[in-house]
Amino acid sequence: MRFIGDAEAVLDTHNYPATGEELIDEYGDAELDLPNGDETLGEAMSRLGDTTYQNSEDAKLAAMSAVSEDAIGRKGYSDRDAPAIGEDGPTQLSF
Repeated sequence: MRFIGDAEAVLDTHNYPATGEELIDEYGDAELDLPNGDETLGEAMSRLGDTTYQNSEDAKLAAMSAVSEDAIGRKGYSDRDAPAIGEDGPTQLSF
């Protein structure tokens, strides 16, 4: 997944190390355009707790890992894999 909108550019230009709180205060309104909707960088990063990022790559990867389910296609869909450990899913059929 790649950021679309202003979020990637603003994270690339920031001076690091930086805390998540600093990034939210500075760039929280930057838009993340997701496949099934939009959210802000602040909304995504607020899910991460108190973290310090050493560089823009760390911050971008963390934000990407915290986006809402609007960033995925069909929730829970897989035509190949069994559910992960601890997940419930459809009963597999063999044809």
